[in-house]
Amino acid sequence: MSIRSIRIYGDPVLRERARPVTEFDDALRELVADLYETMVAYNGVGLAAPQVGIPHRLLVIDLPLDDETRARFALINPELSERSGSEGGEEGCLSIPGVYDEVKRATRMRVKGLDEHGRPLDFEASGYLARAIQHEVDHLDGVLFIDRLSPLRRQFLRGKLEGLKRGEMPDGYPQHERGEGLG
Repeated sequence: MSIRSIRIYGDPVLRERARPVTEFDDALRELVADLYETMVAYNGVGLAAPQVGIPHRLLVIDLPLDDETRARFALINPELSERSGSEGGEEGCLSIPGVYDEVKRATRMRVKGLDEHGRPLDFEASGYLARAIQHEVDHLDGVLFIDRLSPLRRQFLRGKLEGLKRGEMPDGYPQHERGEGLG
């Protein structure tokens, strides 16, 4: 297992639609382990493979559901359906450090996909788990949370975003701790 570098806003891989995973082998499981380790090192609760430069439809989630239960899983080739409700909530992104804003997301949905062994997953997600999954699936489609903001909000963030493109990181964000938030 190793910590991989997070790709930052402006990197073209963040705008690509990721390819489906077709091989469920030791290399895939090693990538999943690296994603978990990287996500923890950068203080995230989710991370998608494109965020470490791998354009595959793979994400990991690790977040508390309540005081005693965690949702921790890899989700490969995810499909989201039966979305319902809508709620705004603040989001950040490991690939856009120092930028946070309110994004509307479905509050409930059905999630289907595969785990890192190729076994089917099929469950309902709600609340913060639903938000995190939607955020990470957006990464697989080349969509960033800032794309879901109004043009006025994006204009307000333009200076920070252009700075990230130039390699300017927010103060206090060392290489391995660039922020916390969703992946």
